[in-house]
Amino acid sequence: MIETQNKKGQPDVLPAALFGLCPECGQKTLFSHLSQFSEKCAGCGLDYSRYNVGDGPAAFLTLIVGALILGLALTVELSFNPPMWVHVMLWFPLTIVAVVGSLRLCKAILLILEHRNQAHEGSIDESSDQ
Repeated sequence: MIETQNKKGQPDVLPAALFGLCPECGQKTLFSHLSQFSEKCAGCGLDYSRYNVGDGPAAFLTLIVGALILGLALTVELSFNPPMWVHVMLWFPLTIVAVVGSLRLCKAILLILEHRNQAHEGSIDESSDQ
């Protein structure tokens, strides 16, 4: 279940993900590089490295963005029939920006929700033998 109530000082999920805000204090410290998390928040000291977001969204986002770009490229080709260099100049940078931007957004959303819901790896309770 996704927690909808914010504690005092915590930003909402979407603005926090869009602007790279710390899920605890709201300072802009979530990312150290384009799509790489910082080790910890400089404001409140929240350790981002304990969250396991991984690169799971990367494959799905690449496929989704690729399908959207392909649809746009086919529409442009069939409507305007531009030369090949126009396609290269349009779709190559747009694809890179869309994949990196959506990856950054999705990774941030996953980390923020993992923090809010205090998600962690599951474990098997071996003390209850039947």
